[in-house]
Amino acid sequence: MNLTETTQNAQLAMSLEEQIARLQALLEASRQVHATIVPEEVMLDTARVLVRELEMEGAGFVSAATGALVTSYGIMPETPFDGCQRFDLHAKDGTVLATLVVAVGREGCRLTMYEQDFIEGLVLQAAVALENALYHERDLQWARVQQDLEAARGIQRSLLPKRMPAIHGVSVAARTVTCYEVGGDYLDVVEMPDGSHLFVVADVAGKGLASAIVATSFRSAFRALTTQPMTLAEMASRVGQHHWEEGQESRRRYVTAIFVRFHPAGGLLEVVNAGHNPAALIGADGALRMIEASGTPLGLLPGMQYTAESFPFPAGSKLLLYTDGLTEVFRDEEEFGAERLAEAFREMHTLDAEESLEALWAQLQAFSTGGPQTDDMTALALIHQPGMSAAADHGQAKGTAGA
Repeated sequence: MNLTETTQNAQLAMSLEEQIARLQALLEASRQVHATIVPEEVMLDTARVLVRELEMEGAGFVSAATGALVTSYGIMPETPFDGCQRFDLHAKDGTVLATLVVAVGREGCRLTMYEQDFIEGLVLQAAVALENALYHERDLQWARVQQDLEAARGIQRSLLPKRMPAIHGVSVAARTVTCYEVGGDYLDVVEMPDGSHLFVVADVAGKGLASAIVATSFRSAFRALTTQPMTLAEMASRVGQHHWEEGQESRRRYVTAIFVRFHPAGGLLEVVNAGHNPAALIGADGALRMIEASGTPLGLLPGMQYTAESFPFPAGSKLLLYTDGLTEVFRDEEEFGAERLAEAFREMHTLDAEESLEALWAQLQAFSTGGPQTDDMTALALIHQPGMSAAADHGQAKGTAGA
């Protein structure tokens, strides 16, 4: 072997050693970058490795959304980072997660081939680590949201009546099922000092958490007014005015509501329908009457006045209050509708309110052929059982409210 060949072999061996050393350095740098699941730390570790390993003046990351510097290590020039080298970090789908900005710190601001290869290799690893960290962060945020929503769901359930009132000769039941974790439907039952019972079913415009908050506010206003002597029409007007005065956001989420006061001693119903779905009243003779709205939804207009209607409710009569989640159940383009709902309720032979609601839900499920629920669903059934007097306020009523 001559001198020239020996020299060439030595250079080749040194080149291989250098390549191995560079790969080892890149591997170690990649480990550091993947050692954290916090996005800012991934970027800071990457910048720190580059400055220390390649003796750069500084390195930092620029947000893909705002163009602002997120984090940096070493000395960075002021924006727009003139003379710096830029490397985009791409997600799997090709979107830019962030941009690495490298201040070389020497005249010409040029990178050697080794430095270029090292940075490009590290950028690929940093992009994977950053995307994983962002996914992890989103998972944590979603878990916190789910935890909060579950707590809100528990609170909303706790505000429902624990059980229906015991009215001799009358079966009462209610059911509410939210579309999401929490909903904008509301139902309540209050026993008044004069022995009457006040029922309300309401529906806040929209769905989800915002509507649930408005429903809670509605409950507070309604409950406060039940302690004061006033007519049913006055109560509806004052709840509506209270809602209007809460501001623009509350007005956007107006409330449809139907208020019913049942007087067991006289077998009489008083009803105020504030822009709500018509109640289905079935007489003892089987005749169906739909109790329509006497005014706009609550909170939609200021100073709105409502009118109460009175109806006899003798033994054999039935009343159904509900929200539009029951009528707006679809099978393809066909809607279940209020008329079909009222007719289904009228044709039921059971005198048990809980069984009636169970049968209604079964019919709705069958009609939708198992399709997903698209709105909150709430209903309250009141059945005056034949041969039983409601005058005596004792005995046991069927049904509780459940979500």
